[in-house]
Amino acid sequence: MNQKSPFSNSNRSDQLGSNPAAGAPSRPAGAIATAPGLLEPASGSSIFSPAPKRQSSANNGASPDGSAVEQPTVAEAVVTLLNRLGVHHAFGVSGGGIGPMWAALAHSPIQVLHFRHETGAGFAAVESYFANDRPVVVFTTTGPGITNVLTGLFAARGEGAKVILLSASTSSANRGRWACQETSPYTLPSEGIFTAGPLFHYAATLENSDQLPEATRRLALGLTRPGGFVAHLSVPTTVQTQPMPTALPPVTFSQSLATVGEVAIADCVRRLTEGPFAIWVGFGARQAAPLIRQLAERTGAAVMCSPRAKGVFPENHPQFLGVTGFSGHASVLQYMQEQRPLRTLVLGTRLGEPTSFWNPTMIPAKEFIHVDIDADVPGVAYPAVETVAIQSEIGAFVESLLAHWPEQAERLACSQLPRPEQMVGGQPRPNRLVRPAVLMEAIQRQVVEGSDALVMADAGNSFAWATHLLRFSQPGRYRISTGVGAMGHAATGVVGAALGRCGQAIAIVGDGAMLMQSEVSTAVKFKLPTVWIVLNDGRYNMCAQGMSLQGFKGVDTEIPQADFVLIARGLGADGIRVRQESDVEAALEKAMASPMPFIVDVWIDPTQPAPIGGRVQSLIAQGAIEAKGDK
Repeated sequence: MNQKSPFSNSNRSDQLGSNPAAGAPSRPAGAIATAPGLLEPASGSSIFSPAPKRQSSANNGASPDGSAVEQPTVAEAVVTLLNRLGVHHAFGVSGGGIGPMWAALAHSPIQVLHFRHETGAGFAAVESYFANDRPVVVFTTTGPGITNVLTGLFAARGEGAKVILLSASTSSANRGRWACQETSPYTLPSEGIFTAGPLFHYAATLENSDQLPEATRRLALGLTRPGGFVAHLSVPTTVQTQPMPTALPPVTFSQSLATVGEVAIADCVRRLTEGPFAIWVGFGARQAAPLIRQLAERTGAAVMCSPRAKGVFPENHPQFLGVTGFSGHASVLQYMQEQRPLRTLVLGTRLGEPTSFWNPTMIPAKEFIHVDIDADVPGVAYPAVETVAIQSEIGAFVESLLAHWPEQAERLACSQLPRPEQMVGGQPRPNRLVRPAVLMEAIQRQVVEGSDALVMADAGNSFAWATHLLRFSQPGRYRISTGVGAMGHAATGVVGAALGRCGQAIAIVGDGAMLMQSEVSTAVKFKLPTVWIVLNDGRYNMCAQGMSLQGFKGVDTEIPQADFVLIARGLGADGIRVRQESDVEAALEKAMASPMPFIVDVWIDPTQPAPIGGRVQSLIAQGAIEAKGDK
């Protein structure tokens, strides 16, 4: 690959004390010092034993009125620090080892959401972050608490969220002695769980209070970095109750974002004005949506998007080609085959398998101009293709490009662009199972166009149908996880999304994902406006259809068909069953108007082929196909 890197750093800076989230309370820059006495006393050191009394401060033994001043514990100092760093919500499941930290969280300004499973807590934390751009905490106890949450944290890393895991570990004196739920090098691998690596950007175990200032510095620096940040702070149970001898000092960081200099911008303008170009938009460009639309309309460039980026560029816009990759549109491939652009400007997507399937049809005639905040991204997905690599925040790059775009530059013609195909369900069929296309048409009318609710889709045919058929005109209305792609992400993440956005969130899920895990009970407890639309077909249908397309026969994918209305009501929610197409609209209306969490149990026609052909072809290309020959 011939990779060129015309970028430079600007003087833009972000202060730790600033909080860009709408409605977030302001605080002084760098004000993350622990304030003794800020928190109420913790109720206990664990759920099995009482907390030791906190000592009076040696340095400040008395307040101005002569009364004793209690030192905060390490647990209270950590919680105070997190609150000063902008954390408003903590998701997790309690336990003995995390008891002091859990109590400190419960008596702090941070809202604690007690979940039914740590994995669901992790997914909900991810979606809460994306709903309001505030960093979040996940807390777990020792042993299985930590191992249970790992899938949610892998999703956080893959999606680019900012999540801090607080966990407990076994106290040093008890390690190797078969402690209850022992968490130590004797029982769990340290590499990758308690150290930085592919999962955690930063990880540390606090063996004493002296390590907290350095942890403070590392967490603050990580939260100000562009992109995601996933950290793990493990605190042994005995250390959680130790008093902090001194207050943490205030810390201020200034983060310079990588942006493009005028020479590099001029070079990009020269390249893009040489001939037709297309814009390929990813999830990382979501904050720059208005600027990207302005660039497209000024230049006439065709625009396509990754599955996660639906709505970043309006899908009803005449310059929109369609979604690429997983459950994408044939119109994109038609454009690339019939009107192949000279260059493709890639904004905020890694071009990985879910976005591109590494399809050679997606390669432009000359080169990619690939812009990403992460300098390691450009050129990886298509290593043999000429790539101009630009490290920059997307909004800053597009703004500079617009400022330097020549007034006399010819605008590309877009009247002959292919449009994304529509799957029309047609008239409702009486006394027949519901076709997914009919359900998606109703969701488009009742949910997408009839409300401002966030729509999530779970792994499986659910996000295949939703990605292919639903249309969004604003960023931030649609969420899927395509990288990790864990089943249950939307079924549990919808709770965090509703909490984070302080508004209604909808999860489109399969029956397999819903049975795997859901947090309906948690939504009921916290009275969150959540709706689950369950594609109930009594099977893992993406697996069933995909295996058939790959030539594999006789593989069991069936599930006993569950009654999700009974499940909903048994958990304190409400629900309605839909067995025929004529009842879909009324059921969705009822769900959207419900004052409590609600499940719409839709009995789906399992014979309708989902738009997963691209994924299956990618698997076949990788060797996932029934072997032929003598048996």
